[in-house]
Amino acid sequence: MGLDVVLYRVVRSAGPARRASYVPVEVVDDSDDVLLRLLTRVRGGGRTPLLDRFDPTGELVVSAEQAPRLLAELRCLAEVAASPAETARIRNLAALIRRCMRGHDVEIRLEGD
Repeated sequence: MGLDVVLYRVVRSAGPARRASYVPVEVVDDSDDVLLRLLTRVRGGGRTPLLDRFDPTGELVVSAEQAPRLLAELRCLAEVAASPAETARIRNLAALIRRCMRGHDVEIRLEGD
């Protein structure tokens, strides 16, 4: 299955249409399903409403404005982390979220298979 968390830079074109394109900047790869298993453990408990919206076969877009909320919910994942691999993945994801919080033209996408 897998879940990738991707930081995208939003590039808006000039002109009246103002179309946006998205350029991947950084990826936290989850081909080994570590994040997906963590999400499954905390899902539905009411403490992670943003993460609960993620569909493993779809995509969840998190704007830079929502990034602090995502970082707060990440603490719930850290509480259930049971291995060094899970802890490392959470650290990598937290760094990506903090990078998103520093930008105004970025967004994070949780991309399922």
